[in-house]
Amino acid sequence: MDAVSRGRVRVEGSAKRVRTYLGGHPAADTTRALLVWEIPYYPTYYLPLEDVTAELKPTGAVERSPSRGDGLVHTVAAGGKEAAGAALTFPDSPLEAIRGHVRFAWDAMDAWFEEDEQVYVHARSPYTRVDILPSSRHVRVEVGGVTVADSRHARILFETGLPPRYYLPKTDVRLDLLEHTGTVTRCPYKGTAEYWSVNGEPDLAWSYPTPLPESGRVAGLIAFYDEKVDTYVDGVLQERPKTPFG
Repeated sequence: MDAVSRGRVRVEGSAKRVRTYLGGHPAADTTRALLVWEIPYYPTYYLPLEDVTAELKPTGAVERSPSRGDGLVHTVAAGGKEAAGAALTFPDSPLEAIRGHVRFAWDAMDAWFEEDEQVYVHARSPYTRVDILPSSRHVRVEVGGVTVADSRHARILFETGLPPRYYLPKTDVRLDLLEHTGTVTRCPYKGTAEYWSVNGEPDLAWSYPTPLPESGRVAGLIAFYDEKVDTYVDGVLQERPKTPFG
């Protein structure tokens, strides 16, 4: 379908097969999913009701949206498991494209797949690109005036909408100043990250031990939040970027 929009909400079709599971059973399986940008940063999936195999139990509750209209709240039941209030339908939406579709709360479902690859956190945007380039630029990272990394072997990760991230070999990082924190986050484009505190500052550095295939070049390398540390590139102190991670 051609992209349509209402206010700040954009809708377009996806060519991917999309599946979501609950209770070990498919709750929906479709090749006709819609990508809906409810917020500017990333889309969510709206799935045709005809391709839903889970039971949708109306709760009687309504969630109102100025752009999408009145959303009818449903509990999702499949495989002997229920996800309370996890589905929204908009049968009379002023945004005609989403009528006849259901939006499942991502985290309420057991798993999501695009084709046969599991996807985490949210649907992938077709407009987000990740480029990882080797670089001989001199990258030095300071925390509180102490150099914690110094490298000429960076891999620079360029991701749409985010500042460049400098991933550095562990041999170029002061590992004696890092302490594993146990924090874990997931990214739909890169995979699962582990974190370290640096000189007592929590979760300043992270790494993807086994990233997704398209981000394999940063496997085992360490990056720092440039929003919270002093990063020098070829001797020039970089301005700290302003992002939600700051």
